[in-house]
Amino acid sequence: MITDHPVSSSPGLGPFAGKIQPTHRKRMVAIYIRQSTLQQVERHQESTRLQYALADRAVELGWAPDQVLMIDEDLGRSGAHAEGRPGFQRLMTEVGLDHVGIVLGIEVSRLARSSRDWYQLLEVCALFSTLIGDADGLYDPQTYNDRLLLGLKGTMSEAELHILKQRMSEGRKAKARRGELKFALPMGYMRDLGGTVIKDPDAQAQAAIATVFEQFARCRTINGVLQYLVTHQLALPYRIRTGPQTGQLQWRRPNRVTLSNLLHNPTYAGAYAYGRHPTDPRRCQPGRPGTGRTVAAMEDWKVLIKDHLPAYISWSQYEANIAQMAANTAQAGGWVRHGVSLLSGRLICGHCGLSMAPQYSNGGTRLRYSCCREATDYAGPSCQTLAGKPIDALIARLVLEALEPAALEISMQVAADLEGERARHHADWNRRLERARYEVERAERQYQAVEPEHRLVARTLEKQWEAALTTEAQIKADYERMRASEPATLSAAERDRIRQLAADIPALWRASTTTNADRQSIVRALIERVIATVIDDSERVTVEIHWVGGHRTHTLLVRPVARLEQLSYYPQLVARMLELNQAGHRCRQIAEQLNAEGWRPAKRRETFNGPMVANLLIREGVRAGHSPAKPTPWPERGADEWPITELAFILEMPPVTLFSWIRKGWVQARQVIRAGRHQWLIWANEPEIERLRALRNAPHEWIKDPESPSDESNGGPT
Repeated sequence: MITDHPVSSSPGLGPFAGKIQPTHRKRMVAIYIRQSTLQQVERHQESTRLQYALADRAVELGWAPDQVLMIDEDLGRSGAHAEGRPGFQRLMTEVGLDHVGIVLGIEVSRLARSSRDWYQLLEVCALFSTLIGDADGLYDPQTYNDRLLLGLKGTMSEAELHILKQRMSEGRKAKARRGELKFALPMGYMRDLGGTVIKDPDAQAQAAIATVFEQFARCRTINGVLQYLVTHQLALPYRIRTGPQTGQLQWRRPNRVTLSNLLHNPTYAGAYAYGRHPTDPRRCQPGRPGTGRTVAAMEDWKVLIKDHLPAYISWSQYEANIAQMAANTAQAGGWVRHGVSLLSGRLICGHCGLSMAPQYSNGGTRLRYSCCREATDYAGPSCQTLAGKPIDALIARLVLEALEPAALEISMQVAADLEGERARHHADWNRRLERARYEVERAERQYQAVEPEHRLVARTLEKQWEAALTTEAQIKADYERMRASEPATLSAAERDRIRQLAADIPALWRASTTTNADRQSIVRALIERVIATVIDDSERVTVEIHWVGGHRTHTLLVRPVARLEQLSYYPQLVARMLELNQAGHRCRQIAEQLNAEGWRPAKRRETFNGPMVANLLIREGVRAGHSPAKPTPWPERGADEWPITELAFILEMPPVTLFSWIRKGWVQARQVIRAGRHQWLIWANEPEIERLRALRNAPHEWIKDPESPSDESNGGPT
C-alpha cells in the first residue's frame, strides 16, 4: 500500500509525504492497469480490483476525482515489450505532454518488464518532474537514491520474467522429452477420454489419409496428389477444435498447403517430434511474435521419439517422402516440367559439373541444352551447348532397350495397378454412400421422435430429412455414372489391349496418348543423371548414363555443329577432297565419292552436294578440276587486303556470311577483276581482324525461316 499522504505536518504520514508538491497536484494522476494475459483477467480478478482501487488512494493523496486518469487499455497484454501496448504508449505521451504529476501502479512489473522501456519511462518522468508510486512508496526519478531504487526494481522485474519463462520452458522441454507434452493433432488423429492419441475412429477419415500417402508414392508430387483428389471428388477430414461443435467431423476440399503439411508431418509415421518450428527472434515483427517461426532440419529437432504414436506409414517411407519433396524443388533438378525435353533436370555438364538447362525456340519446337551458369553468374563464357533432339533420341532408345525384357511384367503390373485403383475408388464411394445413408436414418429418427403437435420443430427436422435424402440421391447418381464409365474390374478387351501395348513398348512410347510428361517420368524413374562432355568443341560427345541402381553406360554421340572446321575429321576430309580434285573429278563427282566413303557434313544434312564441295575447294584456294599449285594472281592487291575465302578462313566463318557483311557495309572492300570475273578484296589489318573476330563471336539471335522445314541445325545469326 502507498504510505505517502498529502499533508506533511499530519502524524503518521511517513518520510515520503514531502515529495508531493503543489505542482504535482495541479496535474493529473495516471493509474496504469495491466494484466499479462486474458486468462489472468478472467480468473485473477482480485488483482484487477486492487489496481482500480488506486483511484481512491489518489484521492487520499490530495487529487480530485476528476484528475484521475485510468489507463487500462493493456489488460491482457504482456509487459515484455512496449510494442503492442497502446496503454503504455498513451502513458508515455501524457507524461511527455506534462499532463501527469504522478504515475501510480500496484507494482513496478505492471509498468514494464523490459529495462529498455522502464528506463525510458524514468527518463521522461525525471525530465517533467513526475513522481512514480507503487505499493511500497513514492519515488522521485530526479533524486539519486530513488532513481537507484527504481532501477533495481526494474532490473528485478525483468529478471523475474526471464526466470519464470525459463522455468516454464524447462518444464515444457522435460515433458516433451517424455513424449507427454500435448500439441494440436493433425487430421486423421484424435485423443480418447484418457488423453491417449489414437487414429480417427471414422473409417472414411482413415481411408482418406491413407489415400494421400498411396497417391504420393505413385505420383511423387504434391500437385499430382491434389489433382487426383480433385478428379475423384475426394475431401479431407477435419475435426473442429473450438466452438459449440468441437470434435465434430467436417469434410473440406483439399489444397496444396494442407497436403504439404500432411506429408511433412512425422506424426503420420508414428513419431513424436518437438522443436520442428522454432522461433527466430531476428524475424519477429513488433507485436507479432508468431511471425518469426522457422522450419528446422530433422537433425535440429529437440525431441524425436519414433514408434510413439499410431502410424499411417513407416518411418522409412516418411524419409523417402521428405527426400522426394526435396528433390522436386527447382534447386535439386525439379520434377517433370512442361516441354519436349526428356532430360530436364537430369543432364549434367561434363566440364563444370553443373546442370544443363533446356532452352526452347521457335514456339517450343526447337530444343537445345545449354550450360550457361558461368555466363549467368560471372559473365564468363558458356561451357557447352547441345542440340536437344539427338541426345534425347539416344536416351529414348536406351530406355526402350532397358524396358524391353520387362514387357510381360509391365503388362501384369499395369493390370494389377488398375484393378487396385478401381477397387479403392469403389470402396471410397461405398463409404460415402454409407455415411449419407446414416445421415438420412438419423434425420428420420429425429423427425419421428418429435411430437406431431410441435410443428415449429417438426418443420425444421423435416427439411433436414429432405436435405439428407437429396444428398444421398446425388451421391448415388454420381456413383452410378462413375460405375458406367469405369467398371469395378477390367474387361477382357482391356486386358488384351494392355498386353498388346506392353509388348510393343516403342509404339506405346510414340503414341499420341503418351504425353511428354509421361516420357519424362519414365526417364526419371530409370535414370539418375546423364553426363555429357563435348570433346574439343567438335561433333563428338561422350555420354555417361547413371542408371537407378548404380549401373553406368558409356556411349559416344555425334551432334550437329555449325562449321565444318569443328569436325574432328576436318583435316582428313580436306585432304581427301583435294586428292579427288587433283585426280580431275568435278564437284558433283567428289561429293558422290565422299558420300560413298561415309564422310558426313557438319549439320544434320545426310550427304555432301556439289556446291558444298566447291565452297570447300574455294576455301583452299583451288577450283574444281584445277591443281592448287598454280593459283591465279590477284591484281593490285594491297598489303592488308584479303580475298573473301582467305579472310573467312582466318575468321573461322562461312564466306557467304562475310559477303553479307560487305553488302551491309560492316567491312571496307573493293571490287577487282580476276580471271575475267569481278571479285572482292577486303581491307583488314591486325586491329580490324580482331574487331571482325569479336563481331563474329558476339551472341546473335537465332531466327528460323517460317517457310523452311523444322530441323536441329544451328541456323544462322541475324
